[in-house]
Order: sequence, then C-alpha cells, then structure tokens
Amino acid sequence: MKRVLLKLSGEFLAGGKGFGIEPDAIQSLAKEIAAANRRGVQVATVIGGGNFWRGTQQGSQMDPATADYVGMLGTIMNSVVLQDALEQEGVQTRVQTSLEVKEIAEPYIRRRALRHLEKGRVVIFGGGTGNPFFTTDTAGALRALEIEADYLLMAKNGVEGVYDADPKTKPDARLFSELSFMDALNKQL
Repeated sequence: MKRVLLKLSGEFLAGGKGFGIEPDAIQSLAKEIAAANRRGVQVATVIGGGNFWRGTQQGSQMDPATADYVGMLGTIMNSVVLQDALEQEGVQTRVQTSLEVKEIAEPYIRRRALRHLEKGRVVIFGGGTGNPFFTTDTAGALRALEIEADYLLMAKNGVEGVYDADPKTKPDARLFSELSFMDALNKQL
C-alpha cells in the first residue's frame, strides 16, 4: 500500500479568484483525493495559506514572526475546509495541527497520524511546522519524512506543470496536459 503526502499551495484553493476559497476547486481536489483513498492509497496533505495571507506582502509592516503565525492560521482554515469537502465525498478525515485548536482539530502527534493513515483516513496537517520562518513547503517535506511517505507530491502555484522528467536536465521532457492523481502515482512521477 502506498502512502503519499500531497503539498498544495493555498492559491490553488482560490481557483481563478486569487483570494479565498473557490468551491469548484475544493470539490475537484476532494474528488481526486477521495478516488485515491478508495483505491487504498494512504493520503496526507499539507496546504499553504496563500489564498488568505501572504506574510511577505500583507505583513510587510508587521513583526515577521507575527505575520508567519497569521499565515499558519490561514493553513488551518484551509485544512478545515478540505476536511469538510472530503467528508462530503464520504472520506473519513482527521485534521492535525501544529498549533493547538482543540475545538476543531487534533494536535499533531506522529504516531496518531500513522494510525489514522493505516485505518484508511486522510490526514490533513495544518499550521505548517508551528514555527515562524518556515514555509509550508518545509512542513510538507518534514511531515512526509515523519509519516514515512513513499511520495511527496507538490502542487505549487507558478509551476508550469508535471513533466515525465526534469526539463532542466532533459530538454525532451514531456509536459502532461492532463494528469490525475492516480496517473501520477502509477507513472511514479
């Protein structure tokens, strides 16, 4: 059984709006994750908060650590929204956060996350690393290592797409015009 961590930019959830949550984007994402989950793939996610807050831009006059904490709250908001969308698809989920918000999420505990994955639940990690000055990309890599993920898939804003090889080292690398989550796993991308 494969275990993956999917790292998503918060901007993805905004769709074409650029800010907030685009319902079609979140539903599409939930359907893809649900399909992988139903095929037995153990899925965990880390989502950025850039659809609500970009600390480097909006928080430029703020204390940098405070601006980062605001961003962490944005990731928790996105995590709860994704949880709701997945549950509407019939997928059991758990949100675990690096900041304590016990009314809506469990604290991040590695062993508990592993048990949830083994039971077929999707685990959504919110709050980044819980420390300022670290991006959610770092949190994604850290959580992938901690849960012993077979794959870390990063869906980032500003990246042209997925190739069958690194286009910087292989000029003939092929860009996929369309690629489902399951196809990416099957092709070991």
